[in-house]
This record gives sequence, C-alpha cells and structure tokens, in this order.
Amino acid sequence: MKKSKRQSQYVCQGCGNSSPRWLGKCPACGEWNSYVEERVSSEKRGHGRMLRNSTSIAITQIESAKEERIGTGIGELDRVLGGGFVPGSLVLVGGDPGIGKSTLALDMVNNVSLSKMSVLYVTGEESPEQVKMRAERMGVGSDGLFVFAETSVENILDEIVKLSPKLAVIDSIQTIYTEDFPSAPGSVGQIRESAAKIMQYAKANGTAIFLIGHVTKEGTIAGPKVLEHLVDTVLYFEGGREHPYRILRAIKNRFGSTNEIGVFEMHESGLEEVKSPSEIFLSERPANASGSVVVPSLEGTRPILVEIQALVSPCNFGVPRRTTIGLDYNRVSLLAAVLEKRAGLRISGQDIFMNVAGGVRIEEPAIDLGISTSLASSLLNRPVESDVVVFGEIGLAGEVRGVSQVELRLKEAEKLGFRKCVLPRINLERLKRPDTDISLIGVGSIEKAIEVLF
Repeated sequence: MKKSKRQSQYVCQGCGNSSPRWLGKCPACGEWNSYVEERVSSEKRGHGRMLRNSTSIAITQIESAKEERIGTGIGELDRVLGGGFVPGSLVLVGGDPGIGKSTLALDMVNNVSLSKMSVLYVTGEESPEQVKMRAERMGVGSDGLFVFAETSVENILDEIVKLSPKLAVIDSIQTIYTEDFPSAPGSVGQIRESAAKIMQYAKANGTAIFLIGHVTKEGTIAGPKVLEHLVDTVLYFEGGREHPYRILRAIKNRFGSTNEIGVFEMHESGLEEVKSPSEIFLSERPANASGSVVVPSLEGTRPILVEIQALVSPCNFGVPRRTTIGLDYNRVSLLAAVLEKRAGLRISGQDIFMNVAGGVRIEEPAIDLGISTSLASSLLNRPVESDVVVFGEIGLAGEVRGVSQVELRLKEAEKLGFRKCVLPRINLERLKRPDTDISLIGVGSIEKAIEVLF
C-alpha cells in the first residue's frame, strides 16, 4: 500500500497566512513570532456532503422557504441577530477574556431550554461542575439544558446526533480538535478543519450552533479570515472589563442587518439588558463643561445618543500628542487639520485627547460635526448648551454634508429632552414637515456651525 506523503508548512496564528519556511514577521498581518509549524497531509480528505441536494437545480424551480427564527429570550441579543437565531445557522461570538461571552451563552441556552426545546452546552475549558457553579450564581437551570465536557469534534457531533438539540453552544472553538488533522488544538489548521465539520453538520441537520472564540492581543479572533468566512454571523463584544457596560455588535450577518448593537450591563448575577442605552450613556454627563457634546449616532437601525469629550491643552514637548478612545485616530487628526485650515482655529500645536463616554466605539461619519464641535469647545473653553445635539459629516473643504435617518436621530434626541439640533443644511431642506418640537438649525460649513454654537 502506498504511504501518504506528509510535509510541513508554517502558518501564522494571527491571520492564517502560510509559508514553506519559518518567518520572524508575518508579511500579511505584521505579527512577530506568530509562525507555527503544522503537519499537512497530501491525502485528499472529503469533508462529507454538506447539503441534502447533490444535483444542481434552476433557481426558478427552487421552492422558497419561510425564514424561521427562534427567540433567545434576550431582547438585546435578538436585536443583534435580526430577531433571533435561524435553525441551521453558525454564529461566532468573540471578545476579550472575562467580558461575558460564556455568561451570555449560558443565559441564552437556559432561556431556549425553558421553551421546551433541548439545548446542548459543550464546554472545552471547564468541567461540568464549574459550569454548574456559574449557573447557580446566575440563577439558571432547566431539565432541557445539557452540559457536555469534550474537545473532540467527532465526539461532539456524535453527542449532538444522539441528543438532536435545537441549539448547541461550543465554548470555545480554540479548544476543539479533529482527529483527521495532525496539528495542536488552537492552531489555524485545527480551527479551520473543526469549524468546517461543525458547519457541515449544522447546514445538513438544521441545528443552530454558536461558537465562542478567543481574541488575540490585537482584538481579533484567532484565525479570523478562516472563521469569519465560514460562519453566517459574527458578533463581537466591545468594552473593556473596567467598564460596566458591554456592547455586542454584529459585523457580519447573513440573516439580518450588520452593525446592529446590543447593550448589556455586567452585574454579579450576570449580564443584564440595557433597555435605553442613551439614558445610561448620558446619565453622568457634566454640566456646563467645555469639550462635551452630545451626538445622535445610528448603530444599525438603532439611534443612540453618546457624549463625545475632548480635551485640548498646550503642548509641553515638540510633538503634540493625539490620544483617542472609542474614535478613529486618523479621523480625529483629519478633522483637527480641517478646523485649523477652514475655521482658523490654532489647534495643530495642541495636545488632543478624545473619548466617547461609556466605553462604546463610534465610527459612522455623522459624528464628524460632534468631534469638531467638542474640539472647538475645549480649545475656546466655551461649553455647548446642555440641550443641544449636533450631527453631520465634514469634508476636507470644511463643508457639512448630509447624513441618513435624520428623523430617527431627532426622535431619540427629543425623547431625552433636547431642544435644539445643529444639522446639515441639506438635511433640513429635505425635511418636508419636521414632526418634532426641536429647534432645527441647518449649517453648510464648519465655520457656520462654530458661529452658531459659540
């Protein structure tokens, strides 16, 4: 019998890039000392048949199936998923250690099991007794919730076949291995092969499976390109452990909108939903403080009011400092240059520190006017009125450009008691009959905005 040939390759554990020899620095992601030797076989291994149909069919002959969704019993999680999880879907949940991934997963499977559905919680890091201790602390427990401590994909799938659960959670994918691949658990090769087998079973049998994933020191899930391409939905936990609030964001969703967020607060008994995030983020806003501006940001389909804070101070060294938390560093530097060039504010030689209160990260262009306003407020040491919100995108010429979903932003601001809004002039002109009691001020340039506010 002809023996199979085996050879080695070196794979980056950060991005999955492979090389025939060891490299000190990965040319793809720039990570140092991330290449690990993995044994590969020249044998062709079949992964089995993923779908029931083995022949091609015209799309016009395919019967459309009604999309079925099952609620998790957690409103914020259902919002991020698009209304609940879809049977047969594969969902990846990532985040820093201790941020609440396992807590959320255990709460979810408990809620689903209470609706007379069998669910399976596979733990590769804890013993069943440790999971029980956490469950007692959270006050969860159901006869339909089964716990299985195992790290072999083959044994896990055998247990799922025997139990036939509606939902399964695997915590975590980095601890799982398949006997068909000669590599250590947690390596990119093992993650790829294990996730592929799990995906094939989920698609063929209609069991929804949640994978818990660890993140690297850069904040990305190990083997991100492999996992994110395989799964249907990718959810990321944001917010450091020093903050009580956790943001769950969907960055990929084949069954719903992306960039939808859910807000949770960490308590001793676990994660609790935050029904009104805007009130929470603004609850400790200082009164009459320069550099503080409220912006209605749109996260997916949800408007959230956030406080943007800026501190502009004289530079004590030759090179000014730029520090941002929750905002894009390059965007802040660009807007500071626009203020210098178009509005005549001498800000380039100043130290700039910016923060989004509450630990949330905001990236949409509509917050540009809020960033610029907070910088000008801190530089001039003039506070913005406490009942004012601002939003709008700013171009390099200093023009204030229009944004989307103006009505949703205004309704959220009015609900929390704000009485004045500075917004792009083009958005104001397109509002035929503003259904709001907020005083609207349209501006076409950053110079005009500063003139109105200060």
